[in-house]
Amino acid sequence: MPETPQPGSVADVKEALGRVGYLADEPAALVAYLAQRLGKPVLVEGPAGVGKTELAKAISRATERHLIRLQCYEGLDEAKALYEWNYRKQLLRINAEQQQLPAVSSSTREQKATGDPAAVSAEGRASVSAWDEIFSEEYLLTRPLLAAIAATEPVVLLIDEIDKTDQEFEAMLLEVLSEFQISIPELGVIEARTHPIVVLTSNNSRELTEALKRRCLYLWLDYPDVEREMEIVRLHSPEIDEQLARRLVEVVHMVRQLDLKKPPSIAESIDWARALLLLGADDLDGSVFERTMSIIVKHRTDMDLVAERVGLKLGGARLDVEAAG
Repeated sequence: MPETPQPGSVADVKEALGRVGYLADEPAALVAYLAQRLGKPVLVEGPAGVGKTELAKAISRATERHLIRLQCYEGLDEAKALYEWNYRKQLLRINAEQQQLPAVSSSTREQKATGDPAAVSAEGRASVSAWDEIFSEEYLLTRPLLAAIAATEPVVLLIDEIDKTDQEFEAMLLEVLSEFQISIPELGVIEARTHPIVVLTSNNSRELTEALKRRCLYLWLDYPDVEREMEIVRLHSPEIDEQLARRLVEVVHMVRQLDLKKPPSIAESIDWARALLLLGADDLDGSVFERTMSIIVKHRTDMDLVAERVGLKLGGARLDVEAAG
């Protein structure tokens, strides 16, 4: 397995992530460092929108590794995650082989009818040859897990929202995460050519199995505090005034404290900052909030609640959602 450059310290990792636009706190930098030095997968849990997926992308950019992403969903099976055979191509190959069999002339038919071993063995060899060929790598459709294992260059494997799958799928992952290999009955065991950095994310919608957790380093990511989120917003929108950035982030934190279907993510804070810059806003008063709050609030019932609880605090009239829609 080819050697890949290793980070010298946690500080090096934190600096590298910062250079690619990800402000990692100490726990995130530590886990990213250990993942590379120990070669263990990382399980990142936390609410939606706190930067779990972005951490994997940032590690990819910082280490200059290609990112391979497996987006999980309910009902995801091995065929979509590991591999499947290209049945159409296999069928075409079998048909082509049949057309290339020894010419079925009258003499050949007579040979077969009389039990001539030469005719029978020729056809048998052709059948065996076709069978061997159609279960080769040429006929394999590679899915994300196999692609990461078979990659010739180091990669980052992102298994996103693993909590959306079932325990059977988790069990299938154990071989991949423990041995970095995949068993294919027709081909044998395919071992990793390089050592991927593996990041699994979970929105904590269900409890993951202990067997999976034992194989992973663990990181809990939560929403950042006001100061940290201001740093993030200003990193991505450096033109924004510091006071406006603080006002924006404080409002976002007020909104997150409400009982919402979907609290605003960090990415939506950044989008809001960019929108305010485009609109030329130099303050975030009630009027501006009413015009732009749909950037951070994405459910109608949430809009009602936010307009009532937060809009009034900003000195604006309650948003008429019916009129706005």
